[in-house]
Amino acid sequence: MDGTGPVSSLGEAIRRQRELSKVSMRQFASMAGISNPYLSQIERGLREPSERVLDAIARSLETSTDALYEQAGIARELDDDEELGTREAIEADDRLTGRQRRALLEVYDSFLAVNRRSRS
Repeated sequence: MDGTGPVSSLGEAIRRQRELSKVSMRQFASMAGISNPYLSQIERGLREPSERVLDAIARSLETSTDALYEQAGIARELDDDEELGTREAIEADDRLTGRQRRALLEVYDSFLAVNRRSRS
């Protein structure tokens, strides 16, 4: 990888969010359950995180993986408009705490993943 493109943009979005949270790279790596060198490579766009790692990073930032992709300017494929509408509704519901919204999105994503696998 050359440090440009979608992986680099995703790393930059992660780094920006980490810095806005005023958390050191070492502290954040520990929070996300990954090594400091691995986080450094992700933030510099040298490595693309797996979905599991990206999910851990998003949870540590109190956001969703989709929000990180959006901040990085990476278009995610959606199965249909309903998925987008459901996500937007969950993310916009101010009656829920950030933690509750993340939990709902995680459950929603896991159900969709199971359904996608069963259709394959």
